[in-house]
Amino acid sequence: MGTENQTRVSEFILLGLSEDAEMQPFLFGLFLSMYLVTVFANMIIIMAIISDSHLHTPMYFFLSNLSFTDICFTSTTVPKMLLNIQRESKTITYENCLIQMYFFMLFSGLDISLLTVMAYDRFVAICHPLQYMVIMSPCVCGLLLLASWLVSVLVSLLHDLMVLRLSFCTELEIPHFFCELNQVVQLACSDTFLNDIVMYFAVGFLGFIPLTGILYTYSKIISSILRISTTEGKYKAFSTCGSHLSVVSLFYGTIFGVYLSSAATQNSRVNAVASVMYTVVTPMLNPFIYSLRNKDIKQAFKKLSTRETFSL
Repeated sequence: MGTENQTRVSEFILLGLSEDAEMQPFLFGLFLSMYLVTVFANMIIIMAIISDSHLHTPMYFFLSNLSFTDICFTSTTVPKMLLNIQRESKTITYENCLIQMYFFMLFSGLDISLLTVMAYDRFVAICHPLQYMVIMSPCVCGLLLLASWLVSVLVSLLHDLMVLRLSFCTELEIPHFFCELNQVVQLACSDTFLNDIVMYFAVGFLGFIPLTGILYTYSKIISSILRISTTEGKYKAFSTCGSHLSVVSLFYGTIFGVYLSSAATQNSRVNAVASVMYTVVTPMLNPFIYSLRNKDIKQAFKKLSTRETFSL
């Protein structure tokens, strides 16, 4: 590809998780099943919260938005991968790659923001219970959600605009099942110094700062729980944030696991397989984590199923 045509990329090649033709039907069935479970389970969470007036509280307001985000997060990558397997094609157009990157970064950033806001919600509920309804008013909840969207939209847009300025050569193979930002930037022929700076900034702004905030709030939460005199009171207080802490641990644990393994090995295919954990598995498990130990959600499920039965 000539220098004058470097910026006129028409498509990229997604190498996927495996080039073995015999593995493709298995991968198609596996990811289709996980995607359907993710969409169905998160939709049930959303419907249960909407249908039950007892769940119209800040905690469940943010949980319903997290479930919606998880559906969108998974939908940015899995359907395209399934389509490529079905069509026996590995290509994705340049425009679609940019769109996929934008929405993937948008919903991953929104996931992180919502987990941080939910940690703050639990902090207020446990450390300042008498002021909870004043601090976490509907107006404040709406502003926190709006701020989460605005930050995610702007950071994602900045990354996409930075990729648009890059020139690409003849090597257009992405060793992944979706257009991952770092993999795309590595294919560029032009200088990527500014892109690297923006990526480091985003990792700090949307990664370490929220994680620091979550750890700080939980240090305060644990300190408050330990001051509760009764064992029953301690258990009740911890049970209100146990599910959220499990989701945070799963989300950040899988992300750190992927990027630490990336630093330890140069095998891009292994890194692509590892990234399945936070792109597909985590959004699928989140609704089960929140529902299995949550009595309010279980009761909402029963009410919802009862309504559906009578409506039939």
